[in-house]
Amino acid sequence: MTREPINCLVWLEWPERCFRANDSDIKFLEELVPEGSRVQRVKTEASFLRSLPRATHAIVWSFKKEWFALAPKLKVLATPGAGRELVAWRDAPEGVKVHFGGFHGPVIAESVAGFMLAWARGFFRVQSERLAGRGIWPRERFGEGMFTIAGTKAVIAGYGKIGRAIGDKLTALGVDVHGFSRSNIKEMPSEMKSAKWFIMALPSDTGTDDFLCQRLLSKLPIGAVVINIGRGNAVDEHALAKAILAGKLSGAYLDVFKNEPTVLNPRAGDGEGLSPLWDARNKNIIAMPHSTAFTNDYIKRSFKELYDEGFL
Repeated sequence: MTREPINCLVWLEWPERCFRANDSDIKFLEELVPEGSRVQRVKTEASFLRSLPRATHAIVWSFKKEWFALAPKLKVLATPGAGRELVAWRDAPEGVKVHFGGFHGPVIAESVAGFMLAWARGFFRVQSERLAGRGIWPRERFGEGMFTIAGTKAVIAGYGKIGRAIGDKLTALGVDVHGFSRSNIKEMPSEMKSAKWFIMALPSDTGTDDFLCQRLLSKLPIGAVVINIGRGNAVDEHALAKAILAGKLSGAYLDVFKNEPTVLNPRAGDGEGLSPLWDARNKNIIAMPHSTAFTNDYIKRSFKELYDEGFL
């Protein structure tokens, strides 16, 4: 079947370079669109709005409600992001298909598996000793704290595309995976009682504020580890910090926080907005700057997904 030419407008500017379309990405996209199509990359909002009236396809990070009135020819509105916070998708006119990125799963799954392996094999503990400048060779006392992730149990809250990709990766590594979404979420607390890993891959727009609260934390066994690669609003940060400092949990791997990015920079501003999880005593918290999906071919992956799913 012959595909009709399209007018594809690309506005993908972001502080992180891997989230910013470059010349190589645009060339890759040009190879995917139908013959006779036009691909236009813009770098400013003003340029985007000037070109929007002619676009049949728009690939963006953000799109405001009022912009639909400027796009009479628009058929496809796409964003590489999985989150829905920046695109007014609910206001899309009839006939406009909206696509959110779903390609992140395999990348994020590697990040989660990488953390779990490093945690179980003691990498973070050795690094902590070195950075503390104690000059102690830790071999003699580290054996008891090491284990293999094969045979451990993981409970995943949020079993969509990303959650399932994590589950598939961990299953291949011998982890006993139990995934939960809206359809079976009531069964989750009982499974948490024997979980070594509690993994959260929840969105922020479906009533998930403080999902992981003191009540739910109490379901986890002593020594469990919390992993959050979804959205920061889903964690009661005070409750989690208290559980870790009290020794209830072994630690946490957190890629997202309620207030980013000041949580990772205690010298920014006057300290307002810092998470209670930012505590010098909390050496068992591995904090990352919202980066589990980073990869040097991020934009190409998003374009390939649009092609594979018939949006180009």
